[in-house]
Amino acid sequence: MNLKGRSFVTLLDFSKEEILYLIELSARLKQEKQKGIPHKHLEGKNVVLLFQKDSTRTRCAFEVGAYDLGMAVTYLGPSGSQMGTKESIKDTARVLGRMYDGIQFRGYLHSDVEQLAEHAGVPVWNGLTDLYHPTQILADFLTVKENFGKLDGINFTYIGDARNNMGNSLMIGAAKLGINFTGVAPKTLWPESHLIEHCKALAKDNGSTIVFTETPLEGSRNADVIYTDVWVSMGEPKDVWRSRLGQLHGYQVDDKLMRNASKNAIFMHCLPAFHGTDTEIGRQIAKEFGDEYKQVKNGEMEVTDSVIESGQSKVFDEAENRLHTIKAVMLATMSDNH
Repeated sequence: MNLKGRSFVTLLDFSKEEILYLIELSARLKQEKQKGIPHKHLEGKNVVLLFQKDSTRTRCAFEVGAYDLGMAVTYLGPSGSQMGTKESIKDTARVLGRMYDGIQFRGYLHSDVEQLAEHAGVPVWNGLTDLYHPTQILADFLTVKENFGKLDGINFTYIGDARNNMGNSLMIGAAKLGINFTGVAPKTLWPESHLIEHCKALAKDNGSTIVFTETPLEGSRNADVIYTDVWVSMGEPKDVWRSRLGQLHGYQVDDKLMRNASKNAIFMHCLPAFHGTDTEIGRQIAKEFGDEYKQVKNGEMEVTDSVIESGQSKVFDEAENRLHTIKAVMLATMSDNH
């Protein structure tokens, strides 16, 4: 499988076979990491990490992954470059492409990462935009495969804001890999209709289904995987919490919902998660949107503490797998030595 020179912007650009290859490569690199087997296949190369949005998992995974592969890393945070302020995205791409062998971008507009990929002349990796989060999906599906030994035929339920970058990307990945995807959300929070129809066609070709429902108990029945995400994405106005709490307070993943899933169901979340008021933002939401916040059972928002701390929860395996899958993407797109 030769992906050298390719950018990783959205899973829509990759075939089923290519996505499966990246997951298999991730599993192999994970084994090598655990066994202490060096794999500095990209020694002497340099990558730059462009972050308009702060991150824990994405930044750490790209940095550690690059070091494991033998590369040097430059991190440019939200105030670390002139991109989009004094310098255009196009010009930034052409400058950085002359200095670095690969570019990671985590930001707001998907069009920004597309411009970088078009003009940089080196592989560009999408660490998250408003529309897609493809590196997270590889980690998610590696986690699913580790737990069930397969991907095809798995019943995968996503609950919450189904039209955010995670809802879009999980639906695309499921459609490509033959996973039965169920989106559970109010109709106003379903993905764009054209994307749903495109994914339904992909799923049909791969022997799976894409369905949506507004009813959590219906959508979670017989699910192998229950997945949720924060109700308000990073970068959205804070006032959105008021309406989103009203829309989604009935879509919390709790013990009852998990019991409604299949016997061996697992819970997944891309993190960070709001499952209480032990974070600064959680406390702010409870204080500023008190009337709406009271509608949420126990104030635990998208998932209860009992679920995220249960044996069914695989969220920290999933978080670790960001490292191995991101490492696989960098290696596969920068070298044919893998």
